[in-house]
Parts: sequence; structure tokens; C-alpha cells
Amino acid sequence: MKRSAGILIYRKKEQKYQVFLAHMGGPFWQNINIGAWSIPKGEINQGEKIVDCARREFQEETGISIQPPITYLASKKVSHHKIVIIFTKEQDVDNSNFQSNFFSREFPKGSGIIRQFPEMDKAEWFDIDEAKKIINPKQLFFINRLEQYLKKTN
Repeated sequence: MKRSAGILIYRKKEQKYQVFLAHMGGPFWQNINIGAWSIPKGEINQGEKIVDCARREFQEETGISIQPPITYLASKKVSHHKIVIIFTKEQDVDNSNFQSNFFSREFPKGSGIIRQFPEMDKAEWFDIDEAKKIINPKQLFFINRLEQYLKKTN
């Protein structure tokens, strides 16, 4: 079974909690907003510590470094073949220097033309209620879990 790890960072601004999400890149997602935002995450390499993967993937997909400590938030089986493990941390980051890694894909499909696309094409802060509306539905569980975590810790 594939495993992915990521970090859901949050901050408190004007007495409201916000989360930092990234918009999925590539031709399929370019004109989609609802359901196209994601927690920065990616596949765990063999032999890699889960927490190290989460930090590496956040860096690769946003260009932003998250320093330890980070706290385990939750794990969820999102498909028959994949488990997602998410950590969290309160950290205010500046998204003006956002920079994502790239992937290659044949586009248009069947054309034989291989093009490069950013894995994530932008990243922004959202109030939790707004984040619930735009996040990929398979990841809504993690936003809800973060709300529970914040209620316990405050």
C-alpha cells in the first residue's frame, strides 16, 4: 500500500484560525477551484522516516521549509491503495516566495508531446470554513481533525 505524508500548517490571524493549502498544478486542475486545493504532501520513499518525508514534500511543493518540531495530526486511508499521514504545526509562512517542483506529462493526451507542469501552482492561507469548501474532499477529514486538535489545545 502506498503511503503519503504531509504537513497542515496553521496560524491565528484576527482571532480566526487559518490553514495553508496549495492548489494542484497541471492541465487538469488549472481551471478548477473547488476540490483542487491540497495539503502539501507526497509519497514516502522506502527507508525514509515519515516525518522527514512530510517536511521534504512541503519544501518541494511550496519552496518553504518547516522546521521541527511538528506534531502528528491523523492518518486516513483515502483509497484502496493509499494511506495519508498528516502532521501539523503552527507557523506563519510567507507565500510570496512560493515555488513548486515540476512533473512531466504527455499533453495533450495522445499528442506525444511531453510538457513540464508545476506539482502545485499556488499556495494561500484560508480561514478554516473556506478551506473546508475548497480542499480536495478526500482531505476534508484532516481539516476537521485540526479543528478538534485546536479545541483541545486552547
